[in-house]
Amino acid sequence: MYIRHYFLKNQTMSNSKLVSGLGIFLIALITAGCHVPPVAERTLTNNVPSSYGTSRDTTNVGKTPWKDFFKDPYLTALIDTALQNNQELNITLQEIQMSNNDILARRGAYLPFVTLGGGTGVDKVSRFTSQGASDDITDIKPGKRTPVVLPNTFVGAFASWEVDIWHKLRNAQKVAVNNYLATIEGRNFTVTNIVAEIARSYYELMALDNQLSIINRNIEILNNALVIIRQEKEAAKVTELAVRRFEAEVYKIQSMQFGIQQRIVEAENRINYLVGRFPQHVQRSSDGFINLSPMKLSTGIPAQLLENRPDIRQAELQVAAAKLNISVAKAEFYPSLNLSASLGLMAFNPLYLASIPESIIAGLAGDLMGPLINKNRITAEYRNASAKQIQSVFNFEKTVLNAYIEVANQVSNMDNLEKSYNMKNNQVQALTQSTTIALKLFTSARADYMEVLLTQRDVLESRMELIETKMQQMNAMVSAYRAMGGGWR
Repeated sequence: MYIRHYFLKNQTMSNSKLVSGLGIFLIALITAGCHVPPVAERTLTNNVPSSYGTSRDTTNVGKTPWKDFFKDPYLTALIDTALQNNQELNITLQEIQMSNNDILARRGAYLPFVTLGGGTGVDKVSRFTSQGASDDITDIKPGKRTPVVLPNTFVGAFASWEVDIWHKLRNAQKVAVNNYLATIEGRNFTVTNIVAEIARSYYELMALDNQLSIINRNIEILNNALVIIRQEKEAAKVTELAVRRFEAEVYKIQSMQFGIQQRIVEAENRINYLVGRFPQHVQRSSDGFINLSPMKLSTGIPAQLLENRPDIRQAELQVAAAKLNISVAKAEFYPSLNLSASLGLMAFNPLYLASIPESIIAGLAGDLMGPLINKNRITAEYRNASAKQIQSVFNFEKTVLNAYIEVANQVSNMDNLEKSYNMKNNQVQALTQSTTIALKLFTSARADYMEVLLTQRDVLESRMELIETKMQQMNAMVSAYRAMGGGWR
């Protein structure tokens, strides 16, 4: 008896030590699995210059809605139609919808999964197993033994749930939310680009109409001059050479006329493409184009770009999503807790399913598992998440720098174009007067025909350049408006 008691006592102590040893071993394994390798991260900074120059006025045209910025009714009608029909914009809207669906999927990931189902089958268990031996000595009813081949039918509900103890699933949902908001900002930036592109193409179309009108007037003037030259030839005052030179100049300008007409067709179709319709005439009023005056734009301060520019806000949201992704990847190193449960009915005869509580089955289990050996995959994913976070910060800094440079370039461009336009306007006026003088001197035999021809050619070129400069002025205004974050409101 003493020996038996000593043996049992030592066996109990041995089992206790075994359990304690296993517990210490499991804790050591979990601790080893929780080790996270160090990675580099980059902090987001919003360092921008305090101003574009000496002005510190916070009034910013980028906050002006496009319907208030553009006054031409034909242009605003085109923009309004484009925001409804543009294919690229509609594609972006579907990306927003997909991002919204991703939020729903991430939200459901940390909620319990419950399934309902049932099934039936046939099973033959060996009598030399624990289950088979138990079936062999157990009578279902007095005088009846358990059949060797036993059917089985069950129906029930099954649930599983990963307990989000490290906020891995919640952070993944936050990543999806930030990506969703980033796609909205991407859509806003697409709107900004579409509005600016339609406005630039519209002003280009108006400029081409005015250039075509100048060419047509110039052809008429040259034809009238050609009549005079032919009369002078008949009077033996000039030679056939003068006639041919004037005819060649008419052909040259007529060739330019067809080139301008082709550019008009392409400009119209560019607008039609942006509006989302097949080629057709674009309504416009080009008569007063030369008298248009670019709006004086208030640039505000550079810090307002962080609020006004959709591409900067998109890049900032992508930085936030990338940073949360590091937390998601880090949680993979920690053990995960999974719970599973089941509740239903099971019987070898479907008629016995109604025999409650004998047919009830239920189960509840919990698993705590963490990585131990060969963590290469999760380590690589963690390092990739860190690299993407650094990449997103660099992308944000690049976007801010690009936005600042775009505004600075366009502000300077508008100032220089205004000065250039004034000089070219003076040039046109001087050359227009010289044309009249040259023609009078030629008819009075005090000037050579080449002076008339060259003067007329210079007038045409200067007028074409004046229209081109006016178009550049209007386009610079649109580009500055876009650069400051205008056009999406």
